[in-house]
Amino acid sequence: MFRFVLSFLGGIFAWIVTAVFFVALTLGAVFWMYSRDLPSHTQLAQYSPKTISRIYSGEGRLIDEFAQERRIYVPIEEIPPLVKQAFISAEDKNFYHHHGFDPRGMMGALVQAVKSGGANVRGASTITQQVMKNFLLSSDRSVERKIKELILATRLETTLSKDQILELYLNEIFLGQNSFGVAAAAQTYFNKPLTDLAPHEAAMLAAMPQAPGRYHPVRAKERVTERRDYVLREMWQNGFIDEATYKSEVALPLRSVQNGDFPALQQQLPPRDYFTDEIRRQLSREFGEDEFFGGGLAIRATVEPRLQKVAARALQKALEQYDRGRGVWRGTRVTIPADKLGAEPDWRAALAEAEVPRDIESWHPAVVLSLSDSDARIGIEGVDEDEDGHWIPAKDVQWARKRLADGKLGRKASVASDLLEVGDVVLVRQMTNDSDGSFIRWTLRQVPEVQGGFMAMDVNTGRVISMQGGFSYQSSVFNRATQAQRQPGSSFKPFVYAAALDSGFSPATIIVDEPITLNTPQGLWTPKNASGKFYGPTPMRTGIEQSRNLMTIRIAQGVGMDTVAKYAEKFGVYDHLGHFLANSLGAQETTLFKMVAAYAMFANGGERVEPTLVDRVQDRYGRTIYRHDQRECVNCDQATLPAGSSPSIRSNRERVMDAITAYQLTSMMEGVVKRGSGRGVELPVPVAGKTGTTNDAKDVWFIGFTSNIVAGCYLGYDQPRTLGQNAYGGTLCVPVFNEFMQEAVKEFGGTTFAVPPGGHFVNIDRFSGAILGPDAKGPNVIAEYFRDGQDTSGLGLVDGGFGRADPATLPLFTEARDTGQAVTTSTGKKKVIPKKADFGTLSSGGLY
Repeated sequence: MFRFVLSFLGGIFAWIVTAVFFVALTLGAVFWMYSRDLPSHTQLAQYSPKTISRIYSGEGRLIDEFAQERRIYVPIEEIPPLVKQAFISAEDKNFYHHHGFDPRGMMGALVQAVKSGGANVRGASTITQQVMKNFLLSSDRSVERKIKELILATRLETTLSKDQILELYLNEIFLGQNSFGVAAAAQTYFNKPLTDLAPHEAAMLAAMPQAPGRYHPVRAKERVTERRDYVLREMWQNGFIDEATYKSEVALPLRSVQNGDFPALQQQLPPRDYFTDEIRRQLSREFGEDEFFGGGLAIRATVEPRLQKVAARALQKALEQYDRGRGVWRGTRVTIPADKLGAEPDWRAALAEAEVPRDIESWHPAVVLSLSDSDARIGIEGVDEDEDGHWIPAKDVQWARKRLADGKLGRKASVASDLLEVGDVVLVRQMTNDSDGSFIRWTLRQVPEVQGGFMAMDVNTGRVISMQGGFSYQSSVFNRATQAQRQPGSSFKPFVYAAALDSGFSPATIIVDEPITLNTPQGLWTPKNASGKFYGPTPMRTGIEQSRNLMTIRIAQGVGMDTVAKYAEKFGVYDHLGHFLANSLGAQETTLFKMVAAYAMFANGGERVEPTLVDRVQDRYGRTIYRHDQRECVNCDQATLPAGSSPSIRSNRERVMDAITAYQLTSMMEGVVKRGSGRGVELPVPVAGKTGTTNDAKDVWFIGFTSNIVAGCYLGYDQPRTLGQNAYGGTLCVPVFNEFMQEAVKEFGGTTFAVPPGGHFVNIDRFSGAILGPDAKGPNVIAEYFRDGQDTSGLGLVDGGFGRADPATLPLFTEARDTGQAVTTSTGKKKVIPKKADFGTLSSGGLY
C-alpha cells in the first residue's frame, strides 16, 4: 500500500514537473517570440515631450500660452514628495520594490476579479508598465500588448533609475481637461504650482489616471470624490500621511477651477491679441510649428502692455467714430431662440455661448429680452440685474438706419424696435458723465465695418512696443498691420525725396509744379494735386509739406524711377518696386509693418533697424536660442563702472542713408506736421511725419516719429472702397497717432532731432527759395541745412524733363547705368542723367 502511494505521488509529481517544464517552455517561447522587433526603450533616456510655449512681457508677466498638448515639464527633483506619494499610492504602491511588474499585485487583481465574478476588475499594471504603454505601445486590451509591456518594463528597469521612470510617468500622463503631466493638471484644476498643493488636491490628481475622460470634477463630482478619498486612504495606510491628516482631508469638499472655487489661469491672462498671435506666426515660420507649439519655449516679447492698450483704444475710437458717422446699424447678426429667454439662468447660459467679441475694453455682450413701445430691455453678461432691469432707450438708436432685405437702407430709427428684435445679441457699454463719471445709460455699440492697423516701435532698437491689427482680434484675427497689402499713397513720397536729396537736391531746390500729361497703354494719364490747382516753381520743402503730386512726379522722373525703386527696396518697403511713375505716388501695395520700420531709419539718422516683436527666446532648458539685440557692450565685463558713467554700446548697424539726407528729410517732415497735411499732432517734443491718402480715399495713412518712437496708422475697408470725400490721413489717422504718442512720450520722452556734422544752416524764403541773410526773420523764413561745400548760389529750376527748364538746373547724380546722358554741372563735375521712364509701361492713376 505504501509503495502504491509513493508510486502514485511520484507519478503526480512527474506530471507536475513535466507540466511546469512545458508551461515554462511555452512561456519562454512566447516571450522570446514577442521580444523580437520590439521598439527600443533606450530612447526614453532622451525624453523630450511636447510642452507649453509661453510668452512673457518685458516685466516677466505671463501674457499668452501656445501648446498642442498642455504640459509643463518638471524634473523629478522639483516634484514635491506629496505628489509622488499620491500617485504611487493610487497606481503602484510597490513601485520602489518590484523590477518592472508586480506579481503580488497581479495575483491580487485576479483574486478580486474571481471573487466579484468579474464585476470588480482593477488594473494590475505598474507605473513602469504604464510608461511603456504610453510611450512605446498602443492602449488596446490584448494579451500580445500585455506581454510586450512586461518585457519592455523589465528592460526599462535595467536602463533607468526608479526616479527617472517616475519622472517620465508624472510628466507624460494624461489627466483630463487637455492637461498632460502633473504640473499642467495642477494649474488646470487648482491654478496652483505643485508646491502649493494640499494632500486632498494631490490625491484628486492621482485619482484622474484611472478614467480621465469620465472623472470630470463637475459632471462626476461624487465619483471623483470617492476616488480621491480612496487615494487618501492608501496614502495613510502606506505611511505617507498620518491618521489625523487623512480624516481632516477626506472631510474637505471637492474644490476645483471647474467648480468655480479658484479663478482659471486663462481668466488671469489678458485676452489673446494681434501682438502675441503675430509672434506665433513669425516664430512658427522661424522654428517650425512643432517646435513652437511643443518646444517649451520661453519668449520675451517687446510689447509694452500699457501702451498696447492705448494703441488698441485709440484705433478702436477712430474706427468706431467713422462707422457711427455713417449711421448704418448691422449689429452682431447673432440671435438667441425665444425659448431660452425665460429664466435668468437660461438666457445667461445661452448668452455665454454666443460667439461675439469680448476683448473690447468696457464693452459687454447683451441680449434683447423684451421691447416696449420705445425702449428695449436687455440682459447683460457679467452685470447683475437691477430691480427695474437694464434698458436701451429710444434716443440711443436714433443715429442709425437698418439695412432692409433688398439691400436698401430703411428710415432712421425713432424707437428701439426699429433696429432690434427680441433675442438679438448686441454689444453695449456704459455711457457716463465726463465730469464725474456717473452713469447715464447703456448704449448700443457695434464692430465697425471699416478696419485698420496701428504699430509703434523704438527707432533705435527696432523693438515693436505695440501693434493693433484691427478693431478686435476676436472679431477678426487677420492682422492688418502685417498681413494687409495696401497702397501707402503719399506716405511713400519721403522715399522719392530721399533719393533726390542723395542725388544733389536740397530742401530749397525749386521744382516746377505745372500740369503733366502722359500717354500710357491705359490712355492719357493726367495726374493732379489734391487741390486740383498748380502752383508754379516751388521749393522742394513745400512739395512734401503740402504733398504736391506733380512735384513728386517731376522729382521721380528727374532722378529716375530705377533709383527711387532702389531706395524703396533698400529700406525694405518693397521686395521689388515697379519702375512706373505712378509708384512714386504710392500706387504699389505694401504693409504698415514695412512702412513703419522704414520710417524708423529716417528718425535714427539713416541706420538700418530690423523690427522685432521678440527680445529673446529660450528653449526648455533655459538656453538662449535667439536674441534680437546684436550690439556690443564695450565695458559690460567690468565689475564696476566709474561714477556717473554708463555702459558703452557699440552699434554695428548698416548705414542705408546719408546722415545729412536723413536730417534734411526729417526737417521737411517736421514741416508737414507744423504747416502741412499733418497738422493736428500736438506733442511736447519735436515730431515729424507724413500723411497718405490714396485715390478715391480708399486708404488713409499717417506715419510719424519723435527722436525715440515711430508709429503708423492706416484705415480702410478690407475690400477697398472709398471712405468718402472728407476722409484724409490728417483727419482720420492723425488723431490715432496723437492719442497714442501723448502717452508714449510720457514713458520714452523725446528730444530735438540730432544734427549730423558736415553741414551748415542757411536762411531761405520757404515760398520762393531765395537765399536770405543770417538775420532774416518772419513767417516766410526757415533755416535749411546744406551740406558743406554745396553750391547755394545757383539753385535753378527742375522740371524732371517734362518741359523746358532753366539752363542752371540743379545737377543730379545717380548710379552709373548703361543708358543716360553725361553732363557737366555748374561746378565742373561730370554726372549722368538717366533717360526718361518708359511711358509705355506707366501705371495709370495717381495718388494724393
